[in-house]
Amino acid sequence: MSNKNVMVVEDNEKNRKLMRVVLKAKGYNVIEATTGEEALTLLKNQKPDIILMDIQLPGIDGLTLIKQIKGDVPTKDIPIIAVTAYAMKGDEQKILDTGCDAYVSKPINTQELPHIVEKYIKKE
Repeated sequence: MSNKNVMVVEDNEKNRKLMRVVLKAKGYNVIEATTGEEALTLLKNQKPDIILMDIQLPGIDGLTLIKQIKGDVPTKDIPIIAVTAYAMKGDEQKILDTGCDAYVSKPINTQELPHIVEKYIKKE
């Protein structure tokens, strides 16, 4: 179908599996990272079409990672969607201010996720 690459940066195995199953069913290739450090290592050799980023990660947190990815020339144009349980007033704006392209709250809406991914990949 699409052959587009989606990087999922998520330390929770259930959430990662859910996103993998939903996205693969829509024809996406899924690259998985469980930490920010792992994501940065993968980004040296692979350029995904979009990144789904958990904010609460061990080690480098998602907000710091987003700033690093957006601040690096080879990766600055990759759309990043924050996927987070942070749903407090003001959190969404704080996340978007780091350079994120969109924000999806957990629990993940499996019907909505592929549409959001497609929307941001098509912006290219």
